[in-house]
Amino acid sequence: MFLLLPFLLWLFQSSLASPETFASAREVVGHPLAKIIVLGLIWFYMHHFCAGIRYLLLDLHKGVELEAARLSSKVVFAVSIALTLIIGAKVLW
Repeated sequence: MFLLLPFLLWLFQSSLASPETFASAREVVGHPLAKIIVLGLIWFYMHHFCAGIRYLLLDLHKGVELEAARLSSKVVFAVSIALTLIIGAKVLW
């Protein structure tokens, strides 16, 4: 996540600088390999976000039992995948 942050910042800066750089940034993101990388980044961030909510609940002593903790980890994985597919479909395609 951290190592690809410069790529995201460059992409963001390019999209705001001028119409020409926006077109070049759009062309870069249009490449299938770039779409896969951006989709992976979206999943990294969504998983990190959902796991953060899970750990906040664990800090409040909600779901600390073994069975509940296992279930919440599976829920985090499923929700992060679902959010990735929704956001990826909206943003990339």
